[in-house]
Amino acid sequence: MTTTTPRTPLDTPVTRRSFVAWSAAAGGAAAAVGTGARLGLLPLTPARAATGGDGPRQVWSACMVNCGSRCPVLLTVEDGQITRVDSDPTGGDDLELPQIRACVRGRAIRQRVHNPDRLKHPMRRVGPRGSGEFERISWDEAFDAVAEALRSTIDRYGNEAVYLNYGTGVLGATVACSWPPAATGVARLMNLLGGYLNHYSDYSTAQITTAYPFHYGEWVSGNSFDDLVNSQLVVLFGNNPHETRMSGGGELFVTTRAKQASQVRTIVIDPRQSETAVTLADEWVPIRPNTDAALVAGLAHVMISEDLQDQAFLDRYCVGFDEDHLPDGAAPGSSYRSYVLGRGPDGTPKTPDWAAAITGVPAGTITRLAREIAGAKPCSINQGWGPQRHSNGENSARAVFTLAAMIGQIGVPGGGTGGREAAYSMATAAFPTLKNPVSTEVSVFNWTDAIYRHDEMTALSDGVRGADRLTAPIRFIWQYAGNALVNQHADINRTAEILSEPDDLTIVVIDHQMTVSARYADILLPDASTPEQVDLAQQGSAGALGYLVLADRAIEPMWECRPVYDILTGVAERMGVADEFTEGRSQEDWVREVLAETRKLTPAVPDFETFRRQGIYKEMSPDGPVVPLADFRADPEANPLSTPSGKIEIYSAALQEIADTWELPEGDRVTALPEYVESREGPEDPLRERYPLQLIGHHYKSRTHSTYGNVPWLQEAHPQEMWINPADAADRDVRSGDTVDVVNDRGRVRIVARVTPRIAPGVVSIPQGAWFAPDADGVDLGGSVNTLTSLHPSPLAKGNAQHTNLVEVTRT
Repeated sequence: MTTTTPRTPLDTPVTRRSFVAWSAAAGGAAAAVGTGARLGLLPLTPARAATGGDGPRQVWSACMVNCGSRCPVLLTVEDGQITRVDSDPTGGDDLELPQIRACVRGRAIRQRVHNPDRLKHPMRRVGPRGSGEFERISWDEAFDAVAEALRSTIDRYGNEAVYLNYGTGVLGATVACSWPPAATGVARLMNLLGGYLNHYSDYSTAQITTAYPFHYGEWVSGNSFDDLVNSQLVVLFGNNPHETRMSGGGELFVTTRAKQASQVRTIVIDPRQSETAVTLADEWVPIRPNTDAALVAGLAHVMISEDLQDQAFLDRYCVGFDEDHLPDGAAPGSSYRSYVLGRGPDGTPKTPDWAAAITGVPAGTITRLAREIAGAKPCSINQGWGPQRHSNGENSARAVFTLAAMIGQIGVPGGGTGGREAAYSMATAAFPTLKNPVSTEVSVFNWTDAIYRHDEMTALSDGVRGADRLTAPIRFIWQYAGNALVNQHADINRTAEILSEPDDLTIVVIDHQMTVSARYADILLPDASTPEQVDLAQQGSAGALGYLVLADRAIEPMWECRPVYDILTGVAERMGVADEFTEGRSQEDWVREVLAETRKLTPAVPDFETFRRQGIYKEMSPDGPVVPLADFRADPEANPLSTPSGKIEIYSAALQEIADTWELPEGDRVTALPEYVESREGPEDPLRERYPLQLIGHHYKSRTHSTYGNVPWLQEAHPQEMWINPADAADRDVRSGDTVDVVNDRGRVRIVARVTPRIAPGVVSIPQGAWFAPDADGVDLGGSVNTLTSLHPSPLAKGNAQHTNLVEVTRT
């Protein structure tokens, strides 16, 4: 049984204000319970509580999507249908025993389960790929077709030709889990058949995930948000938890209570005045997309010029800030201080005026922010994942890490590492999926390249890992519970062309909605939704709260839908590995087994039968807020980082070696320092003469990526609109409510405009995740931002730079 590694809080005392004190100040009862209290079984509404006869009953389930939360829901069931959705009734309105209140998405789960887009029967494609033309087939025919295609692919190309595509439509589940690929039932099946081509990183965090090891040695989150009460200042670079993690199981509740308790000053730096900037921030600093590293350099110039940096911290804990602390072999003038002061190779001082010209943030604001950030003790520097989802996103992420080091507030309560917020996580077991015999991996984003130019893809040119190069093209794709085959991938029109080219490519989609990606399947297998099966929902990000939900079967699978475990069992039977795949267990048997193993790690978790009645288990962090790198801060020699130097590496010799040896496309750069790098389709690109506006895609309340994107309730409450600044709208004679075309060389989106000062001048934003719906002329009427985004990956991570785009907007 696999064990999920918990994000264990460190034994670091809270020196300024204890977790108990601020919870009580927020109206909670923490003082009566005590710091680190473990909360056991709660007085919950019993699941399956019948009202008598065949009347309504309530069943615990969960909303398991990729938002950072796994909110419990109580489903009322009558006559085989879900008739009502209620949120978690347990706990209170405080942080010591909080309710986990589902957001508008979780509360609309009934509309998703009982949706006209539900897949009802196994189907086989009969028209051109993407046409949506299918014929109904039996399950036996479907299993035979999948098995035949698998055998043919493996016999001809080998297992490296079988790919598990990115999919996060069922995130947090135990058996019906769609990501990471190695944790899925599909991976278990393929591992029994010789393995599959894996991917590394993910669409959310590819650039920052790759940047972390060069700076910190491994992924290092920031302090958890329940620690914000210990800060004097909070600076959020592109982090928007009040939309991306807005549910009660996420970070909205935690940050709101922390703000109420401490009134900590909060600054949000973002091209868009997000919901977080509106509801949490004291100041919004609009910035041009793709320029965060330039802003940090401008802040650093002020700090260095006025001797405001924490030089003692930089000297002891960091490599490469100044010339005296460069690693052996580094060229003179290659420190970050030299870069900022203009003593490096480019000879340009990164003054506030220099940064202002690039970022759009006034020089006076940059100077003021630098002094305020350096003077606040402690100061929490935190970044979301928007700034790194750019063509130079790796450097943007490392620049924010560097700012946290410059003020010396790493590893202390109230401070932060410059990463995104951490959260407490219980130790839990996982569904065992076995070891993949294939070691080769491609970036999560450049899998489409492996379809048509695999023979060119190498470790040095395309970031192939586990091998020097690819040896086979992708010719069989599993797409389970995800819309990233087309809709959430970039440049939809080009992606569709790539998928249509190979005659011997087989795409198998397992889903319960006819998504945009499902239209491109060769074989469609109708999955059961979460309320149609039993599973264990493991928590997401919720501050100091840990929880598990027993998501029981509320209704029987409708039509011919089957849970993914049963679907994969059917394929396993055709491939002769059914006994090894199931080990004689049903899905419920596996849930019971995982729960039993979890109880060995977290003994207070109830047994299965009790859990089925109780529905949910909650516990609070026994150690208070999470403060990463506290042990490193206390004794860096005894607790070194896993970087080559054991320290924070502002200058990375490993990155310099990559810069010297990798084969990069023209215009792409990898740098040893977190420099600002001018990029394609950025503020300086000559293409702006034709396409003068920078396009980003923000997360939206009505859906998690594309999940819930077809729910009418949510479409009505949160319509798909393009945000545009009043100055840019006036230049184009555009008013709110007008229909406009957003266009570049990759496609055209027709959408309603929202004219608002909540978006920086020169920037437009389309909420990401809307379903691509082209008309006869190829104009996307669905408002999918990926109609306009590029397949060009970032230099180091080979990740999705889907916020780096130039467009023009015209009235229709």
